[in-house]
Amino acid sequence: MASNLLNKRAAFLGAGKMGGILLRAMLEKGLLSPSNTTATVQHEEKARELSQKFGVSVSTANLAAVKGADIIFVCVKPQVVADVMQQIRPNLNSNQIVISVAASVSTRQIEEAVKHEIPVIRAMPNTPCVLGVGMTAFCKGKYASAQHLETASALFSAVGRTVVVDEKHMDAVTGLSASGPAYIYIILESLAEAGVKVGLPRDIATLLAAQTALGASTVVLETGDHPALLKDAVTTPAGCTIDGILELEEGKLRVTLIKAVVKATQRAKELAEG
Repeated sequence: MASNLLNKRAAFLGAGKMGGILLRAMLEKGLLSPSNTTATVQHEEKARELSQKFGVSVSTANLAAVKGADIIFVCVKPQVVADVMQQIRPNLNSNQIVISVAASVSTRQIEEAVKHEIPVIRAMPNTPCVLGVGMTAFCKGKYASAQHLETASALFSAVGRTVVVDEKHMDAVTGLSASGPAYIYIILESLAEAGVKVGLPRDIATLLAAQTALGASTVVLETGDHPALLKDAVTTPAGCTIDGILELEEGKLRVTLIKAVVKATQRAKELAEG
């Protein structure tokens, strides 16, 4: 798959924060060829800067960028996706793949804006993709196939793990894994503050908190064990951990995190509905 992708022409519409992360990672991993890759931004000065940075052609012309492209990444803000799709419509055809990372924009909305029977993949990555440890969920549109999903998975595997879901679950993905890093940062900040409270230097407290979270997450991913079982393995009878857990339960950490995901999911649905 990787060697096949090198021969593909790719266009990144909106090489901003997430678009830039994806562009850089896929180039560095050798999934895409710089000579076959183009990108767009809003301003000429930024285009020149990114062209030198990534070694690819960068312009402000979306319509020209997608001409002849095999894979089109839509990385613009959700509110302008429909306008951008209408803008590039003349240079689109059914042999191309559109991969959108715009939150809350459905495959149907993109298909209607394009007015072509073009394969559309909706992707929801998160910000840890910047270091290759991200999480991306996909769903496919009406005209996309399993092969199109395979192509998307091969590309996004460059920035972390991937999973395929039904589109009805994409707002939940946004509320959990896309917004989730913010929740984790608050937890890490709180743990580090607690370390300072009990006498640890701040840098050491932050290191202990972050590496502990990384280690615990790695165990869940590598073993496949339920988090509750792993929690029980740490919690010895009459030990320190159970006292800490009781404080967490009394403070309603569990229900608060659940409510945070539910609220973020509801907001994603509201954005989708306009």
